[in-house]
Amino acid sequence: MPLLHLSLPPHRLLVAGRGGLYFPPVPRHTCLSVRAAAGDAAVSVAAGAYDLPFPPERASHHRELAAAAAAVERACRLCVDVKRSLFSGGKSILEKNDQTPVTIADFEVQALVSLELQRLFPSIPLVAEEDSASLRSSNTDDNSSDVLVESIFSGVADKVSNSSSLLTQDDVLRAIDRGGKDAVSFDSNPATYWVLDPIDGTKGFLRGDDALYVVGLALVVNGKVTIGVMGCPNWTNDTIHNEKDGSAAACNDRGILMVSHLGCGTWSRRLSSEIGQSTTAQDIWKRCFVDTCSVVHIARYCIPNSQTWDMIPLSVLFNSTTGESDPRNENEILLLSVFCGSLCKYLTVASGRASVFVLRARPTTQIKSWDHAVGVICVQEAGGQISDWSGKPLDLAADLTSRRIIYPSGGVLVTNGALHDKLVEMISANYK
Repeated sequence: MPLLHLSLPPHRLLVAGRGGLYFPPVPRHTCLSVRAAAGDAAVSVAAGAYDLPFPPERASHHRELAAAAAAVERACRLCVDVKRSLFSGGKSILEKNDQTPVTIADFEVQALVSLELQRLFPSIPLVAEEDSASLRSSNTDDNSSDVLVESIFSGVADKVSNSSSLLTQDDVLRAIDRGGKDAVSFDSNPATYWVLDPIDGTKGFLRGDDALYVVGLALVVNGKVTIGVMGCPNWTNDTIHNEKDGSAAACNDRGILMVSHLGCGTWSRRLSSEIGQSTTAQDIWKRCFVDTCSVVHIARYCIPNSQTWDMIPLSVLFNSTTGESDPRNENEILLLSVFCGSLCKYLTVASGRASVFVLRARPTTQIKSWDHAVGVICVQEAGGQISDWSGKPLDLAADLTSRRIIYPSGGVLVTNGALHDKLVEMISANYK
């Protein structure tokens, strides 16, 4: 099918939704428009079919979390399938304006999750990383744009749960753009919206080894992250594996799904190897807790892959080493190699494998909400604490109109809680 352009008709207006203004779905084929009557039933089915580790009466957003977990798990399976065939041919990798890579998997995940959420919760807008502009502006001299769109459409159509509907390429492109930068306009009032990072750690996704990457989805209600889901298809159940070790675990032993709900804790289980696979004894939910380390130099640290230890104010006080077995003194800390992106660091802290993740804000780089929102709820509900370098909570509503950028003073500090006040004091004293 040819690429269908996404120009809006003149009469299409922004309308009020839950917590802001957004573009309502364009009318579709009648097979696709029967949503309102089936919406609640579909959500109930999703919640009933997807076991969560706590009952609905304990969680005000139980239905949303059940649907989000199902969508993220489905998206993780899509990522695994795409990665198998990514380098088999075709133009599957693009470069965005900020020189970061984006793959067909990024687009497919965003489309898939957007379609799932729109079907179940049509009034809740989506804030997400991608839009279809780069697809439509890719070189078309060899019809590569059409090939990319067809590939994305095929991948999504194969995974979307509402498969009985007549899905088109235009539906998929529109689903991607539903989360794009021009799709939602907020104001200063409290808002309810989804935040999606289709693949956090795309560079890790593109690596030929086992570098980590995460599908992350959160629901923000009145400025507070209320639920979160992170899926990491190649997470292993042992300690953080060496990036050079390509045989850390067999594929069917990899993968983690982490869910969190405000007041209900953070939980994880193994990813199902197939969509719809029944839960086994090995797949039961386990409660996640941050580690209990309260000594700064004994803690295990993570920093962004794009930053070095000397960029962090703690480097004034401590040297770093990456050798876990090396003897250390009170002037040296352990720096874990965790690839790639921010969300896998949040996942590492929430699961108790690292004590601290610290990121420095830089004038040349915007800090995006989707790189942090879901991590915030997962770490907090596991007992940890997150703030900027001055100790203030991250403000997800600082970007009043789009909710896409956050502005932490100095940077972001993610800890197990026990170390938080000490580290804020140390960082503040040494930050220039």
